[in-house]
Amino acid sequence: MSRLVVENVCKTFGATRVLDGIRLEVPDGSATAVVGSSGCGKTTLLRVIAGFENPDSGAVTVGSEVVTRDGFSLPPHRRKIGYVAQDGALFPHLTVGQNIAYGLDGGLGGRRRHRAQVRELLEMVSLGADYADRRPHQLSGGQQQRVALARAMARKPDLMLLDEPFSALDTGLRAATRQAVADTLRAAGMTSILVTHDQEEALSFADQVAVMCTGRFTQVGTPEQVYAAPADLFTAGFLGDTVLLDAILRADSAETALGRIPVQADAPAGAATVMMRPEQLVAHVVSLGDPGCATVRGVEFRGADVMLTLALDGRAEPIQVRRVSVAAPTVGDRVELEVLGAAVAFTSEQCAAAAVLNNGVPRTVTARDALAV
Repeated sequence: MSRLVVENVCKTFGATRVLDGIRLEVPDGSATAVVGSSGCGKTTLLRVIAGFENPDSGAVTVGSEVVTRDGFSLPPHRRKIGYVAQDGALFPHLTVGQNIAYGLDGGLGGRRRHRAQVRELLEMVSLGADYADRRPHQLSGGQQQRVALARAMARKPDLMLLDEPFSALDTGLRAATRQAVADTLRAAGMTSILVTHDQEEALSFADQVAVMCTGRFTQVGTPEQVYAAPADLFTAGFLGDTVLLDAILRADSAETALGRIPVQADAPAGAATVMMRPEQLVAHVVSLGDPGCATVRGVEFRGADVMLTLALDGRAEPIQVRRVSVAAPTVGDRVELEVLGAAVAFTSEQCAAAAVLNNGVPRTVTARDALAV
């Protein structure tokens, strides 16, 4: 068993509370992504779990072993935890095989004895046995990260920690490497935590996503839950683009500038702000003589899709709608909007209390401000 449990962990540097009562459970064999902006505390959390930092209070348990609690901290080398850093941190003077053997019993002295294990580990990260004789500078960035993962897995850890391991890679290589690493960890049944500031990376990599803001988790849940049903406006804005509309709620629907639209079942009645993702709105170009409800003011081409900026009739502020780029509307077209799924409603009190990061400083925002997050 390699379940991770973090209980009420706090950490302060000087006068700054970096971790503020963090609680997190990562089930055995699953992957969790901790996502947040720079300075929110996510890397500090990883370092506390690894043993590189001692918390001020709280406890960390890996499997059945408590590795950190008040007044006690197991040294990092005695924790069965693998760690992959942002740059891989391979030894440049050693070959790939020697780098991987460094994590095996006997280290470099047993590299001949471990040749078969090195080959198996290379295969696990989708690299051929011939890579064992190469030097790190002869590898691409993605290959270096796979070697770093193989070295970390050589110790057969109970838990794997990944500290923004793909951030230095270009877009195409990043996606391929991320998928290869995720597949490797799942095949090995290894519990893992990925720390990242990339929302798409977090949503695609993990079984569970924990969104962090100023040392606290705003929401922890499945990727689908935190994206489609965010707990607050910070979480909604951080995980993707949003469409926010003033509304009057009655039962399970809301009266908006788009007309009556469905909202979540437990939405409170009265004045509110409703949130939708741009892909929930489908723009249909209307035929000649049909008035439509909005005018296309801008079209941003993004390859597979486009982002449309629409001016709604009777509403001063434009909204954005995402759709496939094939046969997309053009500037000046009149469109009707179809709403897919339900919107998420927030009361005016929730909107006023939503705290987001503004250059590292918390601030209170209105619903429309959250669009800029």
